[in-house]
Amino acid sequence: MSKAYRVQNPANNKVEETFGYITDAELEEVVDTAVSAFKQWRELSYEDRAPLLKKAASLFDERRGELAKIIATEMGKSVKEGDGEINDVVEIFNYYADHGAEFGADQEIPTDKGGTAVMRKVPLGVILGIMPWNFPYYQVARFAAPAIMAGNVVIVKHAEICPRSGQIIQDILEEAGLPKGVFTNVYANHDQVADLIASKHIAGVSLTGSERAGRIIGAQAGEHLKKCVLELGGTDAYVVLDAADPAEAALTAWKKRISNVGQACTSNKRMIVMDDIYDDFVAELVRLAGEYVKGDPLNPGAAGKRECYPLSSRDAAETLVEQVGKAVDAGANLHVGGTIDGEGAYFAPAVITDIPVGSDIYYEEFFGPVAAVYKVSSEEEAIEVANDSNYGLGGAVMSQDEERAKKVAAKIDTGMIHVNIPQARGAELPFGGVKNSGLGRELGPVGMDEFVNYQRFFVAD
Repeated sequence: MSKAYRVQNPANNKVEETFGYITDAELEEVVDTAVSAFKQWRELSYEDRAPLLKKAASLFDERRGELAKIIATEMGKSVKEGDGEINDVVEIFNYYADHGAEFGADQEIPTDKGGTAVMRKVPLGVILGIMPWNFPYYQVARFAAPAIMAGNVVIVKHAEICPRSGQIIQDILEEAGLPKGVFTNVYANHDQVADLIASKHIAGVSLTGSERAGRIIGAQAGEHLKKCVLELGGTDAYVVLDAADPAEAALTAWKKRISNVGQACTSNKRMIVMDDIYDDFVAELVRLAGEYVKGDPLNPGAAGKRECYPLSSRDAAETLVEQVGKAVDAGANLHVGGTIDGEGAYFAPAVITDIPVGSDIYYEEFFGPVAAVYKVSSEEEAIEVANDSNYGLGGAVMSQDEERAKKVAAKIDTGMIHVNIPQARGAELPFGGVKNSGLGRELGPVGMDEFVNYQRFFVAD
């Protein structure tokens, strides 16, 4: 499969449009424009920037139908879920417009050293964002809105299968009144990305992607002493300690797992279930997974049944089939699904149990609709299995006894943990992980702090 920027419809695997890589000369011009834009943008107050972010939010809201159709064709997200993604984008831009001045305010430092000390939050400059395909608008907003509100400008290299969505974000922001160069989408190749990171004009880099990509970008950033934020993979634990209705508990877990066709870093990729409800829980998952039929991302609900939409690409579907096969070869039991249907990227939702803890495949991330379930017989065992992961992004603990759930949740090593909800969402909630899930935080009050210089500003009496 070509790695050029392209719209390759995952419903049928057909390439609908291709886009050439930016030339080195054009990329140099982009950087020069961004540097010039930063000199002007940084001088604006938060109060001057806020209305432009507000306008951007309103434009995303107005054009949500067009935006949802673009990503349905690019990476297979149903227009219904795409509409929900736009809600997140609108919320994020409004959130930083409303709170940017508060988050970026100077902080006075008490001192008896004969002067006044202030900690200023000064924008760093041009920030490179390397963005993924699974949430083409939300992920960019999560990176760009706080960085721009802080006074930085950004260059975005989107996923190769998201050329239209990457460009329309730039179009909307410029229509909202952001000066040219404050946000620029580029169709760069990997060598050009490395050159950007090495450039003296790039002050930092943010990547959302795979662990492998994170190691590469993190190494390049480290070599050139550039600040980086890495939001990588996850094998989030979803612990079910008890349930009055195991089938209902399984439905709640499944809804989380099937969201975005399982292609989310914070999907509940490891369901850890107490032995007394395990059999009923698994049986319901198998029943649910077996009900799905292929759905049209552009016309969700037309089939009149539970619909599963294509994965982002044929490659992604084939990788998932290979992973399921490795799990079965290691001794796991595949109860349902795990196959590709047709020429596109439709993957039959799967339920798999008994993946041997400690096997190579146990530590891999299943980036798609695969429910992997583990039986445990005590809280201690549940915690042990939950923490036996190379990742530490999110997770949840479910129980009728809130105190019991909180006690277990407090012992799980992860950047985000939830009690009695699969995942809380909101622009005000910081996002990020530990271990191989990455470095840094996005969103919330800390979202503007990653790409600023905490400058000590001391004025003598």
